[in-house]
Amino acid sequence: MTRYGFAIILAASVMAPACTDNIPTPPPNSGATTGGTTTTFDHDNSQINPFDLLARIQQEGPPRYTSHVHSCSKVRYATLGNVLTSLGVNAANTTMLSAGDLYTTGYNALGGPNYANRIRENILVSTSGASREFDIFAAGATETLATLKPANTFARCPGVQIIDTSTTPATCRADGITCVIGFPATATHLALCNLSIQNASTPAVGQQLAVAAMLAAAYTCE
Repeated sequence: MTRYGFAIILAASVMAPACTDNIPTPPPNSGATTGGTTTTFDHDNSQINPFDLLARIQQEGPPRYTSHVHSCSKVRYATLGNVLTSLGVNAANTTMLSAGDLYTTGYNALGGPNYANRIRENILVSTSGASREFDIFAAGATETLATLKPANTFARCPGVQIIDTSTTPATCRADGITCVIGFPATATHLALCNLSIQNASTPAVGQQLAVAAMLAAAYTCE
């Protein structure tokens, strides 16, 4: 077959569908393809004033500098053990899934140093380290609650209790929260602590969750 004949056949095969009435039509549009502020995230597309950006950089420094200055490192492994001890948690407890057991067996996950192999401690917050630390605080919350009770003689906060069980339902105390987080408690701290107790399945679970959440917020980047 010549090139000319092949071109004619190819053109005919392409044009043939156009000569029929059985051309499929696309389905009708079932709805709008764009969303609104109530159905999608409302992005702020406004442009920043370059002079405002320059003033911010001059005050705060360039992003590569502020990313180092304003970031936070994790609590070092030995420091975390001291914190647990200061809160009445037995860091040497070998009972399975206790706070002490999770702390000891989580050495690698928490980024502990390996001096034998000349590996320094990891100071960055990792997913595994943060997850293990949250688990430790959740498991140790019951020990902290048992320690910081009325008329306690604990060295960190003698005579201070976290939860006031004389009320119905039990309520959080500002002095107890201050002892746990290490700085003065605010009205927001009290409100969130009380909500954790009230919305939990049981008061005991709510108290444990409240203390665990306070510890996690105080000793992580959260």
